[in-house]
Amino acid sequence: MLNAAIKTRGLPHVIVVGNEKGGSGKTTIAAHIVMALLKSGQRVASIDLDSRQRTLTHYIENRRGWARRRHMELELPTHFTIARAETAAVVDSEAAEFAEFEQAIGGSEHRHDFLVIDTPPHDSYLMRLAHSIADTLVTPLNDSFLDVDVLAKLDPVTLAPTGASHYAELVREMRHHRRSISHEPMDWVVVINRLSQVGSSGRPVLWDCLQELALSIGFRLTTGFHERSIYCDLFPRGLSVLDALENAGPPSDPVLPVARQEVEMLLDTLKLPIDTRGRRRAAARLEWSAAQAKPLDMDDLFADLST
Repeated sequence: MLNAAIKTRGLPHVIVVGNEKGGSGKTTIAAHIVMALLKSGQRVASIDLDSRQRTLTHYIENRRGWARRRHMELELPTHFTIARAETAAVVDSEAAEFAEFEQAIGGSEHRHDFLVIDTPPHDSYLMRLAHSIADTLVTPLNDSFLDVDVLAKLDPVTLAPTGASHYAELVREMRHHRRSISHEPMDWVVVINRLSQVGSSGRPVLWDCLQELALSIGFRLTTGFHERSIYCDLFPRGLSVLDALENAGPPSDPVLPVARQEVEMLLDTLKLPIDTRGRRRAAARLEWSAAQAKPLDMDDLFADLST
């Protein structure tokens, strides 16, 4: 049983990246959503609920370390990691997890525009808490029928969906919980991720199957990231495909512009409430960075000394 809803007016727009199946690229998508929002001038907080893997936490630690070692200015979110409590009584564990989760939520209120939560690949109390306050839920799925199993039961002959599976039922339950306390809707976006092949229509193999399911259980469908090594190669330095990568690898990497376009297209599809003040902050930051990198104009310098 979930505690009372904690989505308040002061809480930023909450983006939850969730799926009960591992290996679908949740953290890669979460990290790039965080970076894309930061680079658009938004104030971003992030929470890592996967206390065993801590992949998003390690990514942000790597980014902070790379910036320090290279004497660079890199955007960083306000980050929280919440450990799963392990006490003898389930009630005590849930109380401890709720208190820590509520503290992290409180730390993101009023001072941030967005809160991005990366969830573990299994059903848990913390995972359900996060889903219950999601304004935007992003569910990555690999382009494989193995991954569809978390969302739908399929007819073995026609491959048409015959009903919702366990994760879809979890989302339905959390939506109902959210509506019982708040009238704000949850926008659920399923992202076909790690694309490697397309069907005869030129679309991902799972597209038609998932499009039919989207109409019945209520999500929007889009494509995500192709299977590209650049997403993994940048992880040890905490970098994203949106960063300037001149000092981090071959600047002429031909997949970089395409990877950047994938991230930008995903952000556009999510239709997030990115405000104009944030865009002005981003433009001012770019102008400041360009001024710092500009070499001294020696003619002007000597002219000043002669006066």
